[in-house]
Amino acid sequence: MAGGASVNEIEKTTSSASGQGLPPTAALSSLFLCILFGANAVAIKISLGGLGVFTSAGLRFGLAAATIWCWARLTGKPLSLNRKQRLQLAPLGLIFFVQLSLFYLGIDRTTASHGTLITNALPFVVMVLAHVFLVDDRISWRKVGGLVLGFTGVVLLFIDSIGLTAEVVQGDLLVLLAVVVWGSNAVYSKRIIAAFQPLQFTVYPMLMAAPLFLMCGVFVDPVMIKHFDTTIAAALFYQTFVTAAFGMVAWNTLIKRYGATALHAFVFVMPISGVTLGVLLLGEPLTVNLVAAIIFVSLGLLVINRRRPPLSR
Repeated sequence: MAGGASVNEIEKTTSSASGQGLPPTAALSSLFLCILFGANAVAIKISLGGLGVFTSAGLRFGLAAATIWCWARLTGKPLSLNRKQRLQLAPLGLIFFVQLSLFYLGIDRTTASHGTLITNALPFVVMVLAHVFLVDDRISWRKVGGLVLGFTGVVLLFIDSIGLTAEVVQGDLLVLLAVVVWGSNAVYSKRIIAAFQPLQFTVYPMLMAAPLFLMCGVFVDPVMIKHFDTTIAAALFYQTFVTAAFGMVAWNTLIKRYGATALHAFVFVMPISGVTLGVLLLGEPLTVNLVAAIIFVSLGLLVINRRRPPLSR
């Protein structure tokens, strides 16, 4: 998440797939990936210190798409699309561009901690939208409890924003709007995803959006590259290759082998990771409301992703 996990992964968060218990190696791998995804907002924030908003997004997703494309070709993964698939994916490219534009503009104004926590409200938004627009996707009372916990955390976060600056409030609102668009994207994706391979669903929106990001970088960013040093390069490398490329491939591999339900028992780690690293690496303030927001969002994620115990016979 935080721009680290694909729509395909988010859709699986709300699925009813039944995963088995994870062996220790897979559990540690899942935990490690969730920590990596949680830190993504911190890496974005660092890269925005030297790159324009749209330039940063364009470089990240252009390089990530090229990397995934090359990896797919080398491993023989199918990427070609028929005409119907191209028409179905075209809206996703535009939506992907809009949601990530809002997200990057928001992260540029708010803190990485706030951005991470608001982004982790995405599963809650997807559940609400899926309940409204998908007839076969109903919300259970258990998930209602998770929703209440999660959105309580978001409310506490906005209360925390009021104590900071007007720019932080604007940034939080932009990130929240990005999450709503992202959720709409996930619900639309759920209608068509069966016709695609995971890599197709991940790489083509990136390929379509990257030129738009770079075009906006030329015409909208005040300066495309303010400065470029090893810190900016490392942050861009992290977003591009660690989360968007390696992270996506590793996560999808684990999902295919063990099922989405088992893996998503660890997603509560993402907001904790993002906030902790935002405080340690960026010196962001750790307030009472922020700590409370972490607790509520993490508990909400635990509740909605908790596996039901098997029925005794």
